[in-house]
Amino acid sequence: MGLPMAQRLLGAGFSLTAYNRTAAKLEPLQTAGAAIAPDPLTVLQNSDCTILMLTNAAAIHETVLPDGTRSVLPGKTLIQMGTIAPQESREIHAMVTASGGSYLEAPVLGSIPEARDGKLLVMVGGTPDQYTQWLPVLQCFGESPRLIGGVGQAAAVKLALNQLIGSLTAAFSTSLGFLLKENVAIEPFMEILRQSALYAPTFDKKLQKMLDQNFENPNFPTKHLYKDIHLFNQAAQLLNLDVEVVQAVEAILERSLAQGLADKDYSSLFATILNQGAADQ
Repeated sequence: MGLPMAQRLLGAGFSLTAYNRTAAKLEPLQTAGAAIAPDPLTVLQNSDCTILMLTNAAAIHETVLPDGTRSVLPGKTLIQMGTIAPQESREIHAMVTASGGSYLEAPVLGSIPEARDGKLLVMVGGTPDQYTQWLPVLQCFGESPRLIGGVGQAAAVKLALNQLIGSLTAAFSTSLGFLLKENVAIEPFMEILRQSALYAPTFDKKLQKMLDQNFENPNFPTKHLYKDIHLFNQAAQLLNLDVEVVQAVEAILERSLAQGLADKDYSSLFATILNQGAADQ
């Protein structure tokens, strides 16, 4: 996700300094005119605003917030765009502001094609002034970034949406697997589904992958959906919500990882559901 987003910034005329823990991934940006930093401290020193698109909160702390970098945070802004838990985002906000910096979250819904085309759905958690100040940057990623509320609230919306990705995919996979095992033609089922209030476009988006059981070239790998569902369950339990259904989805994803599907498209959980009976025998 970080590469096409950085390319959007360059295309809009922004001066860009980039860092990645895997240096080889920066070659397309260097060719396009970005400065390449040898470490995160250099990025922070050379940038008014640093955009983070990292795997999880632990990676953010390790990469951007060790003791050696906090001295350069005064007057700097961090925009956190990955998927982390609301409380994790609030904790990072507290650390950054205590060091004299500014922090807002802007997680996105969408994947690599949407990032490439500037059509991500951007959710912002911060103050209205921060939103206004950084709107021209955020509009590089999506036309209409939406201010949700304070820090933590956009992170909550993002986790709620990703919970739906997992639960909808698991539910559709179960219905699809049931019909296949009953030797029922799939297209009549899909025709009825498309005409009903039950339909979600993601069903057609993933249908052929499931029927072919071809989960290569993922826009969103199984391991990342598992991480997000796990985060949702942790956060929801703290709020005393009943998460039994989502825990079942997490268990399916965990089995998918154990079956070697971590780096496949998340729709591969269909294969785990379809083959569960055989696995139990």
